[in-house]
Amino acid sequence: MTATEITPFHVDVPQAALDDLAERLRRAIRPSVLPGTGDRYGVPADQVEALAGYWLEKFDWRAVEQRINAFPQFTTEIDGERIHFLHVRSEREDATPLVLTHGWPGTVFEFLDVIEPLTAPPADRPAFHVVVPSLPGAGFSGPTHTPGWGVDRTARAWVELMHRLGYRRYLAGGNDTGSMISPRMGRIDPDGVLGVHVTQVYSFPTGDPSEFEGLSGEDYGALARLQWFQDVKSAFNVLSSQQPQTVAYALADSPLGLLAWNAQLFAADEDPEFVLSNIATTWFTGTASSSIRFYYESAHADEPPTGPTTVPLGLAMFGGDFQSVRRFAERDHSAIVSWNAYDLVAPDADSRDPHDHYAAHQHTETWLADLRAFAGLVPSAAG
Repeated sequence: MTATEITPFHVDVPQAALDDLAERLRRAIRPSVLPGTGDRYGVPADQVEALAGYWLEKFDWRAVEQRINAFPQFTTEIDGERIHFLHVRSEREDATPLVLTHGWPGTVFEFLDVIEPLTAPPADRPAFHVVVPSLPGAGFSGPTHTPGWGVDRTARAWVELMHRLGYRRYLAGGNDTGSMISPRMGRIDPDGVLGVHVTQVYSFPTGDPSEFEGLSGEDYGALARLQWFQDVKSAFNVLSSQQPQTVAYALADSPLGLLAWNAQLFAADEDPEFVLSNIATTWFTGTASSSIRFYYESAHADEPPTGPTTVPLGLAMFGGDFQSVRRFAERDHSAIVSWNAYDLVAPDADSRDPHDHYAAHQHTETWLADLRAFAGLVPSAAG
């Protein structure tokens, strides 16, 4: 076997692992909870208990395996680590290669809903060859064994993966972490990346007071939401960026602990099948520790980019998610060709809940339409 060999992959968790999980869930020790406090102290107890009960009594991992195994999957070694990916080629000769990158605590399950519409669309819609990798150290890629797997190293690995698959020109898209990695791919491989489509643009104020002159009320609202998230919801980011190994002992040993820690970034009313498909994947692959190391590596190993990106960039921004500010985005990206905001949160929804964070799953048709329109704005992709 050579380091560049691509090997077919099939998900098949041993029954003993499923039995062990069920026993751990049954014997899990609950923490004390202050009644009537909701999410003031963290993820609400009723949300955790509902998911834990569903996981133990209703969730069918074998059905999850059957679903993902319906897609061609592979592994290959890149930069010393195993990388798992789905690779579904369209039958259309005019199809454009597209790599989609998930985030944390998501997995490749973020994009399973869009694979068939992208690879086998109606004749009047663009077609794509779709590649969906598992982040290094996450999901079916398995734990990483070397440090330094942040945004830059992962972006370089994805460029190598696309070239290894024979794609010299391709689109890059993603969500969450994928919205960081995909633009970095454009920096690394500007001749290969046709365009970048993301659901967040992580461009922030530099501290220069002149940047705030003339900002709209909507922009200030976006900044206020960002400040709220920083003040109230970012404990996972701080801890993972500073001491990921400390919390990893609890997450690797307790499925209830892993459930609570990861569920904080899923909406309370999200489909439990989707939530648990992601969390169970992390549990069964033993990647609770390595998946959160990404935050540490990004904070310590990555060099901040200099200058704006130059490849075409499109944003599909959803109302209940991170709100990007175009002025700051234009500072960091010189070729924004598409900027669309979709306010799809129910009027009575708690704005603090991540209702729209997994757009490809939660708002599949809207996300697909935005990606297709973006591809039409990129000349080489449009054919």
